[in-house]
Amino acid sequence: MTKFIKSHGLGNDYIVIDGKDTNYSLTKSQVKKICHRNYGIGSDGVLLLCKSNKADFGLKIFNPDGSQAEKSGNGLRIFSAFLYEYKKIKKNKKITIETQGGLVASEFVKEIAGKKYIKVDMGKAIFEQKKIPVKVKSSDEYCINKIIKLGNKKFIFNCVSVGNPHCVIFSNKISAGLAKNYGSKIEVHKYFPNRINVQFVKIIDRNNVQIEIWERGAGYTLASGSSSCAVVSVGFKLGLLNNKVKVKMPGGILKISISDNNQLQMEGPVERICEGKIDI
Repeated sequence: MTKFIKSHGLGNDYIVIDGKDTNYSLTKSQVKKICHRNYGIGSDGVLLLCKSNKADFGLKIFNPDGSQAEKSGNGLRIFSAFLYEYKKIKKNKKITIETQGGLVASEFVKEIAGKKYIKVDMGKAIFEQKKIPVKVKSSDEYCINKIIKLGNKKFIFNCVSVGNPHCVIFSNKISAGLAKNYGSKIEVHKYFPNRINVQFVKIIDRNNVQIEIWERGAGYTLASGSSSCAVVSVGFKLGLLNNKVKVKMPGGILKISISDNNQLQMEGPVERICEGKIDI
């Protein structure tokens, strides 16, 4: 039997497993079983604690379909909260975590009513098409204000990597239906060789946005830290947003800040749901 912790960040839930219990690996079928909401524990993904030679801890992030994600903002907050509580990390200590999408650092901010608030240095926003990657027929270095056609529908989109790839679409009207109907199609479009996360964004003012999310490998999602970072980085680059923004999602609000050299920080809550054992 394998021990697990289940927590959520604004409704985006993950299962945390210590890799020493699984020989630091999980198969696609094991991940699918764990994440299945009828036949498993049910979650938006699995966070596997691993060894690292570059950071304090290593982390493998799995989507519900068994694929690996380079980075997850909510996942990193959940994983960090797990480390502070279960690995007895002192709350005044900043910890480093190695992900497939690069090294990040996180720190404990406060605890209110059972919710742990974690701040994560998410790394640098990258706009070069080749590094995201995006394959749009264009000589432009960046994928900014490009057009994608889906049947009779056209969207103006922008792309960025915050350790994983994102497609950001600004609109005066957004909804869960919009994200579900078109996010799934955009995710697998030929422009995006590694598939892509999709955000539909309504700007409230220069310090506040509202977003709906379609997450690569997971589908419609109540909240996403990396999506929030992607939206703010694109909005800041286009001059639409200030460098400190509150991102409102169906699951709640995250605080995102970005520096002039595109370094991102995210702050938000984590709440433990349960812990137990599962036969995988």
